[in-house]
Amino acid sequence: MQRKYILPLFLLIQILFLKIIAFFPELVERFYSNGLYIYISKFSRIALGKIPFSVGDIIYGILIFYLLKSIWKARKTWKTEWKNNLLKVLSILSVTYFLFHFLWALNYYRQPLFEKMQIERDYTDADLFDFTKKLLTKTNEIQSQITKNDSLKVVFPYSQKQVFEMNLNGYKTLSNEYNFFEYINPSIKKSLFSLPLTYMGFGGYLNPFTNEAQVNYLGPMYGFPMTTNHEMAHQMGFASESECNFIGFLASVKNENLYFQYSGYSNALRYCLGNWYVRDKKVYDQLLKTVHPGILKNYQENEDFWKQYQTPIETGFHLFYDNFLKINQQKEGMDSYSKFVNLLVNYYKGKSL
Repeated sequence: MQRKYILPLFLLIQILFLKIIAFFPELVERFYSNGLYIYISKFSRIALGKIPFSVGDIIYGILIFYLLKSIWKARKTWKTEWKNNLLKVLSILSVTYFLFHFLWALNYYRQPLFEKMQIERDYTDADLFDFTKKLLTKTNEIQSQITKNDSLKVVFPYSQKQVFEMNLNGYKTLSNEYNFFEYINPSIKKSLFSLPLTYMGFGGYLNPFTNEAQVNYLGPMYGFPMTTNHEMAHQMGFASESECNFIGFLASVKNENLYFQYSGYSNALRYCLGNWYVRDKKVYDQLLKTVHPGILKNYQENEDFWKQYQTPIETGFHLFYDNFLKINQQKEGMDSYSKFVNLLVNYYKGKSL
């Protein structure tokens, strides 16, 4: 077999392998997520964590430049040498696909957190209502403790660098309860692509090749701790967006700082209210009347921020990412972000916040 066919063939083998491995989440959990990945993640974070800027973003920038340059160079030969050019593209895809899964993305195939933490999957409207009321009371309480006035929005007093450091407190407390949520060797960066991320509608992302947690630094600060905790959860090897929202919430509310707790509780409350808006508008209106005006002002602040960056680009990227998630074991696609309500409701059933 000629060498030029090896990598394209390897791409096909990888796709078939992933189709098979999807049936064995316990093996992925044991040998990859709690085995090989621990060492890969540790090495990457120790190597790059102390560097004050995003190495991954710079690598992406260089690769995008060379990709555009290569496309421009090959424009005249694309039709005449289409076969060789196609094999080159497939070869690059094959290597990228391998590194993507080897360095992080096999975590998409691990055991679901529902099973790992023995949490039920389904809940009733009554369960959701009880939890939303409990959550609403707690969020109102913390907002009042911070502002001393239920009509004032929470103004976050810490810098983004301080958030990166202080988030570790929440994870430390959380890991005392669940050792598989232990977070060490931080590598959290402000993304150099924060403006493009904003236009795409994303608060951050994990670079799977460098294992750096990239956070969009442009958004409202009251939600910054929760967003950062979400990306840190991805670093620990949790690929599911709903699971990372759940872990990010727990790490936020376990923090001893009220502002960090507010970030978690207010975020979860917004998702629960959104759930009721779809399920039962009357219940939604009833609940909304009891939310402190200051909290609603924070929600409006968040909505106003994202609204000013809404373009067809955001719609396009959300459609792309929706399909990306569905391909990678998350059947709900972009809706999986809000599915963490399932985890919250059942985790706190019979528990106080």
